[in-house]
Amino acid sequence: MKQVLYITLLFIGVNSFAQKKILDHKDFDIWNTIKNQAISIDGKFVVYTLEKGEKDNHLKIKDANASLIFEHERSENGRLTYDSNYALFTIKAWKDSITEMKRRKVKKDKMPNDTLGIFNLKTKSLTKIANVKSYKAPSKWSDVVGYYLTDIKKEKSEDTSDTKKNTSKKKTKKVSKDNGYHLVVRDLVSGKEDTLKYVTDFSFAKEGKRLVYVTTGEDNKANSGVYIKNFDNGSISNVFEANNKAKYYQLQFSDSGKNLGFVVDTDTTKTLVRPNKLYHWSEGQAKASIIADDISAPKGYRVSSDGNISFSQDDSKLYFGLATPPIVKDTTLLKEEIVDVEVWTYDEPRLYTVQEIQVKNDQKKSYQTVVHLNNKKLVQLATTEFPNARLTDKGNASIALISNPEPYMLESQWTGRRNSDYAVIDVTSGTSKQVLTNAPSSMSLSPKGKYVFGYHSIDSTWIAYNLATNKRINLTKGKVFYNELNDSPNYPGSYGSAGWTKNDESVLIYDRYDIWKFNPSNGSSIRLTKGREQKVTYRYVRLDIDEDFIDDSGEWLLTTFDENNKNSGYYEYNAKNGKGKQLLSGPYSYSRPIKARNSDKVIFSRQSFEEFPNIRISDLSFKNSKVISNANPQQSEYNWGTAEIVKWTSLDGMELEGMLIKPENFDPNKKYPMIVNFYEKSSNGLYRHKAPSPGRSSINYSFYASRGYLIFNPDVYYREGYPGESAFNCVIPGITSLVEKGFVDKDNIGTQGHSWGGYQIAYLVTKTDIFKAAESGAPVVNMISAFGGIRWDSGLSRQFQYEHTQSRIGGTPWEYPQRYVENSPIYNMDKVNTPLLIMHNDKDGHVPWYQGIEYFTALRRLGKPSWLLNYNGARHWPLKMQNRKDFNIRMQQFFDHYLKGAPKPVWMERGVPAIEKGINQGLELIKN
Repeated sequence: MKQVLYITLLFIGVNSFAQKKILDHKDFDIWNTIKNQAISIDGKFVVYTLEKGEKDNHLKIKDANASLIFEHERSENGRLTYDSNYALFTIKAWKDSITEMKRRKVKKDKMPNDTLGIFNLKTKSLTKIANVKSYKAPSKWSDVVGYYLTDIKKEKSEDTSDTKKNTSKKKTKKVSKDNGYHLVVRDLVSGKEDTLKYVTDFSFAKEGKRLVYVTTGEDNKANSGVYIKNFDNGSISNVFEANNKAKYYQLQFSDSGKNLGFVVDTDTTKTLVRPNKLYHWSEGQAKASIIADDISAPKGYRVSSDGNISFSQDDSKLYFGLATPPIVKDTTLLKEEIVDVEVWTYDEPRLYTVQEIQVKNDQKKSYQTVVHLNNKKLVQLATTEFPNARLTDKGNASIALISNPEPYMLESQWTGRRNSDYAVIDVTSGTSKQVLTNAPSSMSLSPKGKYVFGYHSIDSTWIAYNLATNKRINLTKGKVFYNELNDSPNYPGSYGSAGWTKNDESVLIYDRYDIWKFNPSNGSSIRLTKGREQKVTYRYVRLDIDEDFIDDSGEWLLTTFDENNKNSGYYEYNAKNGKGKQLLSGPYSYSRPIKARNSDKVIFSRQSFEEFPNIRISDLSFKNSKVISNANPQQSEYNWGTAEIVKWTSLDGMELEGMLIKPENFDPNKKYPMIVNFYEKSSNGLYRHKAPSPGRSSINYSFYASRGYLIFNPDVYYREGYPGESAFNCVIPGITSLVEKGFVDKDNIGTQGHSWGGYQIAYLVTKTDIFKAAESGAPVVNMISAFGGIRWDSGLSRQFQYEHTQSRIGGTPWEYPQRYVENSPIYNMDKVNTPLLIMHNDKDGHVPWYQGIEYFTALRRLGKPSWLLNYNGARHWPLKMQNRKDFNIRMQQFFDHYLKGAPKPVWMERGVPAIEKGINQGLELIKN
């Protein structure tokens, strides 16, 4: 009887499992992602939104016990007020309804507006305010919200014929970007609202209970200008008056709200050189006073409308930007009289294409300047000679770090480095002294301004320059604080630093595994953690976003990562006695926790290939955590997959690792088709979740595993000058080691990769016939022509990439011509026997799309089965959802045909003729 019962239960279990769904493209639209998660400052509430595919967001609020407090459909941009009493969010129109309205050609001004939602967390009541353009709330105080109305309802009144006659002659001022919108300031407790009309800009002080706004005035009356509302006493003060055509920029309070700065242009003429003026208001003043204008600005400079205004935390200094005079066009010239010619010069610091990309930035370039508020003294910090300035100590410090990258810009074309000369300037006197030359651009000031600190990549060492003694200390010289696994022909990077302790007494620097404490004055150090012995990496977690320094007498939260098994977790370290304990660890990838400001509650997530990273809440002990979200419960209904580490030996004799993804219903006695997908090194991401989505450039692991594929992702280590051969030496033995296990169908192995991965695949198929089909996205096939190309998104030359970074050739074509030839697949196209799907788009700003054309036209000439997908107007990847979905369908059809024997789609059989583009997609399968 027991045996019969067992067999019956087994049958039911197998039958139930067999009924699991297989992921399909339509399922991408039902998967949620979590966005905008936040925890209230008291740790009692968590707010987040779920976005289903690219459809409407769904806002949820839960308490610390994971109980649902409130939810609202089609809502986003949620935030909790500083007192944790209210939730504010935006309610959107249904996206489907917007789509249909667009289909009906509804005009933009007739489209539905947003609604502001205000949820009272104490009374559980919801208030909705329609026709809201945007809203703001104070970041460190509560009880008010300010929002723009897209329009305001006109009050009905009894009209006489004379009244109608009079009003018909009068033009009513309308809300607009230039005139301003109606700003409503709402008291969240009482519900009382004040409407401030025709406001073009407004801002709350961070800490002080102040609001500043600019209005163009009601009905063109003479009440335009800048106003401050004081919430402590309810008063509104006009601190600046001007004509209603005045333009205001960089409206900014100090954190305390005691000081205000702004730039104004009151000139109503069309002069091309705008006469900007900088104004300052301080608490107690009736009106703002002018600080700087064209007359008082240093010679050759003017007040910038684009330079950010900020204040030191102690309210003693105002920082703003100066600009050089603009280059003015001759407006009398006709279009046909203007000469359009580019002049490229061999010794210009920046390549012309870089200049083109940066024209707008150059036009808005400003040079940071300080005004001392006690005496109104102006000191220019950044200049054309040293154009970049960095502050420290929240602007309180008496010095700033200035830098000049121009002497090294030309050589950056081939080195890829962004070096600079550095100087320190006294913010009171304006005197400066140069401290470093030809140093990496990662240099900065320590929090209290005692040291210039950073990682010097050429020396592969962290340095501290003592400004009091003018002495440079090479903190890590002779020690391995640089990337131990660097396999590029370039100086190795660092592992980063955690920060500084109080009063710049010490700095915490990472090596591969551990945290070290360095004395910046003499270079002495101690190792705080003991990770290297066990190959466990420790990293500091900054829980307080306002943290000024790392408290070396308190307890720290660290993250851990075990290189051996890829487990991660959290660790508590007592900085006073050097002892610690593991709080949490396991076969998951854990996120960096977000702590409630005034509580020990934290939200975090854990994930694995099988487990979606839902939000969890706990205290800092991480005991008894609760799962807050349940974003994708439908996952249990689908055949999913598992992930594991596999090991093998490369042809060079190196021990390697990689990830193997198997279907959930994997049977070791069966043979499975396998897709090999790789880039460089990915095995540390074993426990990253792969939610179903139409990826822009890569196969979706969950999708293909659900459909019965194995996915193999091998790590690749490179030898300088031979990237293609290195990929072959690592990937191919990894594949053969899996074939030997008996569950891989050796006759149905495919490969897929994009960009650098696409290049490696293009190389491999010239050296092996192990792949039955391959997709190669945005590949470089001719390293010689690519070397001389431009990365159009940045304007940079591609030379540095081949000499020093990812392409790893290690020199120029005239230094190593054979390396360029040997690593270029284009010279071996006749040896390709693998059907190829190529995706390369005509606006690719990373890899010139003519590389894809070279690839395809060579294969076409040789009669090799190949297809090229070009999503018009797309860049390195297709970003539009319809293009991403299309690419994923075609890629699946391509691999299903070659690796599973599925019917060919029409587009593979006869293509899609240009006359049918955008009409017939050719996705239909050809029935035999």
